[in-house]
Amino acid sequence: MSAIPDKPALEGLEAKWGAVWEQQGTYAFPRDGARADEVYSIDTPPPTASGSLHVGHVFSYTHTDTVARYQRMRGKRVFYPMGWDDNGLPTERRVQNYYGVRCDPSLPYVEGFVPPHEGGDGKSIKAADQQPISRRNFIELCERLTVEDEKQFEDLWRTLGLSVDWTQTYRTIGQESLRASQLAFIRNVERGEAYQAQAPTLWDVTFRTAVAQAELEDRDQPSAYHTLAFHKSDGSGDILIDTTRPELLAACVALVAHPDDERYRQLFGTTVRTPLFDVEVPIVAHHLAQQDKGTGIAMICTFGDVTDVIWWRELDLPNRAILGFDGRVIAEAPEAIASERGREAYARIAGKTVFSAKQTVVEALQASGELVGEIRKITHPVKFFEKGDKPLEIVSTRQWYIANGARDEQLRDRLLAHGRELDWHPDFMRVRYENWVEGLSGDWLISRQRFFGVPIPVWYPLDSEGNPVFEQPILPTEDQLPVDPSSDVPGGYSEEQRGVPGGFQGEVDVMDTWATSSLTPQLAGGWERDPELFDLVYPYSLRPQGQDIIRTWLFSTLLRSELEAGKLPWTNAGISGWILDPDRKKMSKSKGNVVTPAGMLAQHGSDAVRYWAASAKLGTDAAFDPQNPTQIKIGRRLAIKLLNAAKFTLGFDASGAGSVTEPLDRSLLAGLSQVIEDATRAFDAYDHQRALEITESFFWTFCDDYLELVKERAHNGEGQPQASAVTALRTALSVFVRLLAPFLPYAAEEVWSWFGDGSVHRASWPLPVEATGLAGPDADAGLLGLVGNALIGVRGAKTTAKASQRTPVELAVVHAPAAVRDRLALASDDLAAVGRIAELRIESADVDTVTVVEIRLEPAEA
Repeated sequence: MSAIPDKPALEGLEAKWGAVWEQQGTYAFPRDGARADEVYSIDTPPPTASGSLHVGHVFSYTHTDTVARYQRMRGKRVFYPMGWDDNGLPTERRVQNYYGVRCDPSLPYVEGFVPPHEGGDGKSIKAADQQPISRRNFIELCERLTVEDEKQFEDLWRTLGLSVDWTQTYRTIGQESLRASQLAFIRNVERGEAYQAQAPTLWDVTFRTAVAQAELEDRDQPSAYHTLAFHKSDGSGDILIDTTRPELLAACVALVAHPDDERYRQLFGTTVRTPLFDVEVPIVAHHLAQQDKGTGIAMICTFGDVTDVIWWRELDLPNRAILGFDGRVIAEAPEAIASERGREAYARIAGKTVFSAKQTVVEALQASGELVGEIRKITHPVKFFEKGDKPLEIVSTRQWYIANGARDEQLRDRLLAHGRELDWHPDFMRVRYENWVEGLSGDWLISRQRFFGVPIPVWYPLDSEGNPVFEQPILPTEDQLPVDPSSDVPGGYSEEQRGVPGGFQGEVDVMDTWATSSLTPQLAGGWERDPELFDLVYPYSLRPQGQDIIRTWLFSTLLRSELEAGKLPWTNAGISGWILDPDRKKMSKSKGNVVTPAGMLAQHGSDAVRYWAASAKLGTDAAFDPQNPTQIKIGRRLAIKLLNAAKFTLGFDASGAGSVTEPLDRSLLAGLSQVIEDATRAFDAYDHQRALEITESFFWTFCDDYLELVKERAHNGEGQPQASAVTALRTALSVFVRLLAPFLPYAAEEVWSWFGDGSVHRASWPLPVEATGLAGPDADAGLLGLVGNALIGVRGAKTTAKASQRTPVELAVVHAPAAVRDRLALASDDLAAVGRIAELRIESADVDTVTVVEIRLEPAEA
């Protein structure tokens, strides 16, 4: 036990106790001799190691930490790891900005490369000015920067007081993660769940990579309707269509209308010729055509949007894609454009960006008279990659996919059943998962045309002419993993056979970062690496995460667990809400309205910040105003009050402590027993906010009322009445410190060190019997509230008389309902002592509550 300081303070507690926890292994997972039913395991979100953490991270990770601390105190062996999601586009983008470089795989490796820029966010460096470097040099810079970022992240997490076991960490680009990710993929391939296909693909022209459905977001963009005249092949007139993408006219393969549309029903099966390019295309029917949009008939282009892809696939239409991976119109015109006029028109747009091509096509249509009427400006939602700056295009590429239930009804039904089996906190978040699964339009595209990621572990044999035989991929054996096909050689081949006829070529794509992050239970739990550990922790007890990644991280993890093991990866999902700025807008880096937490923690203290975070329920958004952090200030006040109340309580002589006999003391403990029961029930229901609210409310009653009422007896009383007060005080303090420990870990640990053994965070969670055992079964839990109301009346009367609270009172008359008069009288000595009342009368009256009706101050003070 440590000495109680003269002036307890919050300052310095983070450094003091953080070092002690690390030295003593307070939060280490006690694996030795563990059984699975004793373990509480958490599939902790691995934050993206690219830049800095923001206040939203503090918000949601604090929620998880309160649960971890609670379960540890309940006797569970808590497995609480931390990972770093350090591969993928966010890392690459940060490296490009931070070092002023970009990756060019065609360049040779430079030994001892020194980047042209280092530090800051580097966003002022234009992409064209970034120095091109080899893939290996680029990856080395990614490794260097992520390691530095992760150190800063860990320091902040430690300061916040996360009770993570820092011996259980992983990196999604580490060797063990590479092996696990590639192993899971190989097994997906062998079971037929992963496959390769040439297909229309959502494409980000800035990053030059494919994008999965889960990574899309709609952004409202300015656009315009153009009315184009298509010419009936029989010469009987024109058909007008409205389009926002005239630049794709050369890729038009059909016109489409709803099968029930009377305006066009007689035209189904006929053809028209496209304006400008003079290509004959059919008029077809499909239920997705919108009768009330534009003219009710639309052109199908390969590919303007995802609906074009559906029409193309379901109507078995030709592919005349004209956009390349760089977002420019490809040089070679589709074969269908055969007329001299059409080829001349195409030549004018070849090589142009989408924007420039649109201008050129519109001008040509205006000149030909095939643009009808005025161009009408609109605003409409456009698909973007969530991390991208330009609208997505759709190009035809060969990519790797994992089946996700979009085309497999049985798999989809199993995934929906797992969603119903999972305990969601709050439960309404389940609907978001179900809507996502039911709305899937295609399998999960996992290949990315990037550099810093897990290599797809595949080679392809080359035929006698040097062409890759994609239908016969070469997989490594499990004992070869991890591999990088761009530098490693498949079994049965030599390096000299790379790229030559009859030899092989390595896959150059990497996996989407979610393809690795979807395996976090496996990565943290030692899947196929440490079977004993994995059997202890899997399925995990809890998946905590944000609501915005239900469709990505939660769904993909559940999918991979179903494919590999046929079961849920966890039993509970705790979903945090968003942090909103003062204007009620979601905080995000892209909006530029995030607040970094380091300054908050330094200014207010970690316990205060944790209190603010824990004051919000799971699934509830919380506004944060850094200029007026009211909840943080309340939390700081609570932490300081805990220190001061403990010093006050421990200052009484405890030599005679033992039993509790006085009615007011027994009332306190009876009420405290109910608080323990209610807070425990709340935590078991993953309602940390309710547990804090219940505890905090009664703690202030303890401080404001009970301490004041019994301090005279505890200080100056004698015999059993004094011993009863001290025993109740110390019992209550022990309980309050443990109830508040998940929320205020530093203040709680400091107070516990003044009187308890070991760490409060390894102490037992309080049980109701600790209080009721001393209070007795017949204790009056409501008595403290009644006396507290009377005390408020006495204080108010003194204030009205403009007298000090220390002013003696000659007479005080209290009216109380007849049913409670005798109860109140049981604590009259304590009330008289704290109010300095010479004569206290408690009279029955027809009133609803205890009321002070008369107070007469002693003449000298009146």
